[in-house]
Formats: sequence, structure tokens, C-alpha cells
Amino acid sequence: MEWKYILCSERIRKSGAKQGDLRSAFEKDYHRIIGSASFRRLQDKTQVFPLDKSDFVRTRLAHSLEVSSFGKSLGKSVSKIIVRDKKDKGFSEEYSHDICDILSCGGLIHDIGNPPFGHFGETVIRKWFRDNLPKLEYRGKSLEDILEPQMKEDFYNYEGNAQGLRLVTKLHHVIDEHGMNLTKGLLSSIIKYPVSSLEIDKDSGYKKKSGYFYADRETFNEIDSACKTGGKRNPLVYLLEAADDIAYKTADIEDAYKKGLIDSYILRAELGKKYEGRLKAEGYNGLQRFIVEVQREALEGAAEAFGEKYSKIMAGEFEGNLLDICGSGEILDRLGFIARKYAFSSREIFLMELGGRSILNGLLDSFVPAVIDPKKSDDISFKVYSLISENYKNIYEIYSKDKPENERLYLRLLLAADYISGMTDSFARDLYCRLKGV
Repeated sequence: MEWKYILCSERIRKSGAKQGDLRSAFEKDYHRIIGSASFRRLQDKTQVFPLDKSDFVRTRLAHSLEVSSFGKSLGKSVSKIIVRDKKDKGFSEEYSHDICDILSCGGLIHDIGNPPFGHFGETVIRKWFRDNLPKLEYRGKSLEDILEPQMKEDFYNYEGNAQGLRLVTKLHHVIDEHGMNLTKGLLSSIIKYPVSSLEIDKDSGYKKKSGYFYADRETFNEIDSACKTGGKRNPLVYLLEAADDIAYKTADIEDAYKKGLIDSYILRAELGKKYEGRLKAEGYNGLQRFIVEVQREALEGAAEAFGEKYSKIMAGEFEGNLLDICGSGEILDRLGFIARKYAFSSREIFLMELGGRSILNGLLDSFVPAVIDPKKSDDISFKVYSLISENYKNIYEIYSKDKPENERLYLRLLLAADYISGMTDSFARDLYCRLKGV
């Protein structure tokens, strides 16, 4: 892979530069993202604690801003390493600016496709389709018999990363059906898993999940072709992944501490003899200093690891994790374990997740049957279908035109998933309650 292709500034819909606008294509991406409703909705989407009333605990928006900041820092460090160690003779100073801008933008949208109630929401959606799709029928035939294999696997392996690509390239309707119409270089950087739902390999580093839906295969191919990534991970994905890991594994501990789920005593005990001495002061201020130190070391280590594995990464042969190579992965994994033990396994989280499951199951129970055959729906289904965003229904009409009937059916099922996934936690809860008459 070569940087001149990886940093592709083309857009799916060609748009000419306006006279007097001195921003780079990637700087324009940044402003498109932060001005979008889809990005703003992240302020009411779960990071760890759903529907939390605290002003301190992070939302998905706060997390995305942190990943954006860490990504930009990694971009600067890696660019210096490439030049310092003469890793690439063709690497220019301009590339450094573009890398930082792309990673900054990528951090903002890396979770933009997540459904309500975080990653738990993805699990609920997958299970609902696995349990219910075989029972559903369209004009006397089972949906399982009508849909193509990848169409079914898209729902059985529903993935927020794939939904994110779909959202920014289609669903966020601003001017036309091309969504935010972001640069292909940026879009490539957020495709964490460059495989379809038929190519998932749980034992592979970047094939553990799907990165795009059947409906968006042409979009993926266009991005892959423009950036010349050859079906492999864009090198910037490794940096974005490291930024994400550093952000959430340290932030989850901080949030759990603020919620009173852990304290300095518990943290020292769980860190063990190897790391307990690094928590040098009691209270929240001591925790903050510890977190900042871990973040700094992890950012430096990830950048050096990228330089160490540069040749393999650029050849598409690397499948590891940068943080594991540099050694910071050990303490971050330890922090992740502590968060799972004391925060994710708390009574509060269990109650919220169970409530979220009921909400998402209820919404899927209502909206999926309503989209199967809108023209022949009964009165209730017709009314439910009418609640779906007109924007999403317009996108369905555009992309389903002249498609075979089974693909149109698939796109209608995806329409229901699109609508529900785009909801904030509060909107999903309130709509569910209204549908149930609560």
C-alpha cells in the first residue's frame, strides 16, 4: 500500500472546490461531521452507563472526542517516526497533516453506527434476528428461503461498524443519497473489518466481524479500489484502533470510580504488585494522574510499534494489535478486566441492559413485521411503518429501484434496522413506552 492512495481525497459524489476555501478535503470532512445531527446524537448514546443522569460520566460523544484527540496525537507521532527512521522515501510533510486530519475525523465517527444501549444493543439485534427471521414470511414464503446468504448473515451478525459506514455514505441525507459524502481516504480508515458477513473468521485479527453490509458492497469496493488497499486493512485503522482502546479502557475506570463502583483500595488490589505502586496518591486526583500516565505511555508505545511493524502493516500482512507489541496492552487489559468486574457486572448495569433489551426487542417486534410488505400491511402495521423517518424511507426508495424482489425485501428489513439503530437511548425508550401505551 502507498500513502498517495491511502490518503485519497476523492469523494463518491464529485464536488468541486469553492474559490477562496483554503481547507483541505479532510478538514472539510471534519466540519461536515461536527455539523451533523448523527454526530450530535452521540451525546445521548451509551458508552458504559445507559441513560445516566450524571454530568461527569461519558457518553458516546465524549468518548468519540477523546478517540479523535488520541488519533491525531498518534498521527503526529507516527509521521515523525516514518521520517526519523527513513521508513518511506516517498513520505512527505503534507502526508503528515492529512494523516492527522483523517484520524481526527475517524475518531469522531468510529462509533457513529452503534445502536442504542451500546455494544449490548448490537447483541440484542443479532439475537432478535436469529430467533425471529426464520419464523417470518413474505407472501407465503419463509424469509430464510427468499434472502441470499449474505443478506441473512448481515442480520445474524449485525455490526455497528458496518452500520456506521452505511450511515455516513447513505443514510445521513444532506444533499443527496450519498450521505455526508466524505473522502474515500477517511471512509477507508473507519472500515475496521474489511470483509463481508460471509467472510467472518473469529480467529483472524481483522476478520472477526463484518465491515459492510450486502447493501453497501459497491461502496466498499469503490473505497477499496480508490485507496488500493486490496481488501486489507487501511494502515490508519491500526492507529484508530489503538486510540479507541486507550480511550475506553482508561475512561471506563475513571467513570466507574466516579460512580462509586471502585475506589483506590480496590484498584490497587486488582492491579497487583506489578502495577499497584503506580497509583501514587489517594482519591480522584491520584487516579487522574495515574490515568494520564498510562495514556501517555500507551500513545508513545503504539506509535513506536507502528514504526516497528511498518513494512508488514503497509504490505497488509499484519494482524496484531499495536498495544500488545509495545507492552502497554498488559496494563490496559488489566484495567479492562477491572472495569468488567466492577462496572459492567454491577447491578445498575444489569438492570439497564435488561431494560434496553426489552426496549429494542419491542421496537424490532413492531417495526420489522411492518416493513416486510408495506403495501399489504394491516392497519396497525401501516401506522407503524408511517412512523419511520421519511429520510430513511426515501433512501430505501432510491436504492431499491429496479432491484430484484428479494433484494428489495432485504433493504426493507435493513430499513427497520437503520431506523432503530439511529435512535438515541432516550428516543428509543420513549418511543417504546408510547407504542406500549405506558
